[in-house]
Amino acid sequence: MAKERRRAVLELLQRPGNERCADCGAPDPDWASYTLGVFICLSCSGIHRNIPQVSKVKSIRLDAWDEAQVEVCVCVGSEASSAQWLSLSSPSRLLREQWIRAKYERQEFIYPEKQEPYSAGYREGFLWKRGRDNGQFLSRKFVLTEREGALKYFNRNDAKEPKAVMKIEHLNATFQPAKIGHPHGLQVTYLKDNSTRNIFIYHEDGKEIVDWFNALRAARFHYLQVAFPGASDADLVPKLSRNYLKEGYMEKTGPKQTEGFRKRWFTMDDRRLMYFKDPLDAFARGEVFIGSKESGYTVLRGLPPSTQGHHWPHGITIVTPDRKFLFACETESDQREWVAAFQKAVDRPMLPQEYAVEAHFKHKP
Repeated sequence: MAKERRRAVLELLQRPGNERCADCGAPDPDWASYTLGVFICLSCSGIHRNIPQVSKVKSIRLDAWDEAQVEVCVCVGSEASSAQWLSLSSPSRLLREQWIRAKYERQEFIYPEKQEPYSAGYREGFLWKRGRDNGQFLSRKFVLTEREGALKYFNRNDAKEPKAVMKIEHLNATFQPAKIGHPHGLQVTYLKDNSTRNIFIYHEDGKEIVDWFNALRAARFHYLQVAFPGASDADLVPKLSRNYLKEGYMEKTGPKQTEGFRKRWFTMDDRRLMYFKDPLDAFARGEVFIGSKESGYTVLRGLPPSTQGHHWPHGITIVTPDRKFLFACETESDQREWVAAFQKAVDRPMLPQEYAVEAHFKHKP
C-alpha cells in the first residue's frame, strides 16, 4: 500500500502545473505540502517548514504518505493553487519567504484588504543605514513620497532638511544579504550628479524591509506609467528594479596602461561598469560605459602582448571608441562570466536614452 501511495503521488507530477514549483516556478519539484496540496522545490520547502501551522511538507520520493495526504494533493494540485495564489520567481530568499507567508499565512492574495498599501504613495519609518565613513549601521528616518518623486532620509529625527534626496526616476533597490552581512540587507542606488551612489540598509523584521522594497517598486511603477504613457504593464514591470548582471573582484590598470594593476570590486549595472575599492563603498572610484557593437564597442579575451603588472592571469580587454580598458581575473571561470556579461551588453542595440548617457561619459572630466 505504501508503494502504491508513493506511486500515486509521483503520477500527480505528470499533471499540468505540477511539474513546476507552485511558489517559484522551478522545474521538477521533489517536495509537496500535504496540507495545502501543492508541489514545491527543495528551497521553498525549507520556507514552508517555518510556517508549520499552515503548511506541512514531505519528500515525494523518500517519505511515507497516507491516503488522506495523497487525496489533498489530488484535489488541489499546483495548477489550481497557482490560479488562486500566484507564484514568484526571485533569487532572493527573503523575498520568496515573504511571498510564501503572504500567500499562505496572511492570505493576502485571497483577501486584498489584507495587503500592505504599497501604492498609497507615501511611506515613512526607521531603517538601519550604514554610515559612509565609519561603516556603522545607525537608525535613520526614511520617507518615500511619490508626490515629490523621491526617497529621503534624515540624520536626526527632528531634522527639517533631509541628508539625501533620491529621485525615484533613477532609483534601484536589490537585496544584498551576503554583501551587507545581514539577511534583510537591501542596497539602494541612485544617481547624484550623474554618478552612482550606494546606500546600504536593513530592518530586523523581514516583512518590513520587503514592504519597503515593494513600496519603492510601486513608486517606480507609477513614475514609469507617467513617463511612458503608451507602455503596457508587461513592458514596465521589468524596469521597476533590477539585479546586477555581475559583481566581483578584478584587477584594473589606468588609462596609460603603464601603472600597476590594482584589485577592485566591480559591479555591472545594465551598461554601467563601476569599480570600488570596497564592496560597501558609497561612491564608485570610476565608471565605464559599455555600448553596443554598432557603436564601436568590443570585448576581447586576453590582454595586449606588452601588458605588464597584473597578478591575475586571465585578462579581458574592452575596446571603446575612445580607449581600451584592461582587466584581469583570478580564475578562468571568473573571466568567462565577466566576458559573458560584457558581451550581453555589447550585443544589445542601444536605446535612444542610452546615447545621452554615453555622451555624458565621454565628456566626464
